[in-house]
Amino acid sequence: MNLASIYQVSTLNALMQGYTRKAVTVAELLRHGDTGLGTFENVDGEMIVVDGCCFRATDNGGVTEMAPDVGVPFASVAFLDGDVREFDLQRVEGVDALRNLLDLKIEEDFGLNSMHVVRIDGSFNEVRARSESGMRSQHVELKEILKDRQKDFAFENVNGSLICLYHPDFMQGINAAGWHFHFVSEDRMSGGHVFDVSLAKGRVRLKKLSQIRIQLPTEAAFDTYSLTKATQGDIKKVEQGT
Repeated sequence: MNLASIYQVSTLNALMQGYTRKAVTVAELLRHGDTGLGTFENVDGEMIVVDGCCFRATDNGGVTEMAPDVGVPFASVAFLDGDVREFDLQRVEGVDALRNLLDLKIEEDFGLNSMHVVRIDGSFNEVRARSESGMRSQHVELKEILKDRQKDFAFENVNGSLICLYHPDFMQGINAAGWHFHFVSEDRMSGGHVFDVSLAKGRVRLKKLSQIRIQLPTEAAFDTYSLTKATQGDIKKVEQGT
């Protein structure tokens, strides 16, 4: 059986504890998926993978396409093809409302204990997002890096794509449980990690994933990190951009 799968680099707990070194390259990552999200070596910006291209959102909300040899410490990608469910959305106010709508859609397919990749192409009244500049460090927790390096920004009346990943609750720590959103504009000039959104209208493509492959870092330094220290509160603060 050829199961739809997601490819993940490292774990969220490792990133939370400060493991921000290269585990794979962008080129290696893109061999395993054309849609996804993550970050770059030294947490140098937010990653958006769309249409098989890898983009970096900088701390001013600008976006650039990344070279194949750039390092990746944490990311998740999948191929958004094959058995894909499509539907339209109209007027969604707030990220919580969007989460609830997507939850209902995956419940219809009995998918709350599976993983899902979603792309929403549409018109947005507003996207509130953040990104960060890199900091070379070791054993510095992600929340401390972001406290000093991240910046918030907003995009108004913009067309673009939301890239969304869902992981079930039992996978908390491997990745962030629930929905995780990154945005890139249609002209590929702006984007970031999304913590609030106002959607005017959009077209959704949703794919259920039943298999995960995790590529752990191979260098010895990875084994010096305690990967059970990150709390749900810390993960929620990082996810919400606070």
